[in-house]
Amino acid sequence: MSKFTSSYTITMKDIIKEGDPILRQVIGVISLPPSEEDKEELACMMQFLKNSQDPAIAKKYGLRAGVGLSANQIGLNKRMFVVYFTDEKGKLYEYALINPKITSTSTTMVYLPQSEGCLSVDREIQGYAPRYERIKMKAYDMAGNELNLRFKGFPAVVIQHELDHLNGIMFYDRINSENPFKLPENVEIKSI
Repeated sequence: MSKFTSSYTITMKDIIKEGDPILRQVIGVISLPPSEEDKEELACMMQFLKNSQDPAIAKKYGLRAGVGLSANQIGLNKRMFVVYFTDEKGKLYEYALINPKITSTSTTMVYLPQSEGCLSVDREIQGYAPRYERIKMKAYDMAGNELNLRFKGFPAVVIQHELDHLNGIMFYDRINSENPFKLPENVEIKSI
């Protein structure tokens, strides 16, 4: 039985740090419908994101604010992640996604000018991590229902970052190692 139940509070000591082999594995799919344990773990992960964005709770537990968390970041070999954030227009994105898979992407790309951050990385990393501006994704919710989702801009970046975790890719793998601020050529790319 997993310790990550709805009554458990995830803190930074539970977050797997870069260098741990699980962050470099391609995580396997989960059988559907998801088990009660899977659902409890996702609910626990979602509560962590909410806690991390609440100034009082974050201070009490010493949490770094996060907008996404993949299961392998807490040591679970399960293909699932959660995201919780509000976009620039005030729209709330609250998803617990199981077996997510990108089905199509735009040819245009975007990047965050301040670089990306990661709960598993305790150092500042400068550079642009190019992402697709728009993605379509197929995933399953906690009830095992198939979802067909579309994301654009910042939400698309967050989703791609979390999906990368499940594929053993860290955000800084996408930054040009020769010149961190060099953008790909022959592609339409802009800052968001």
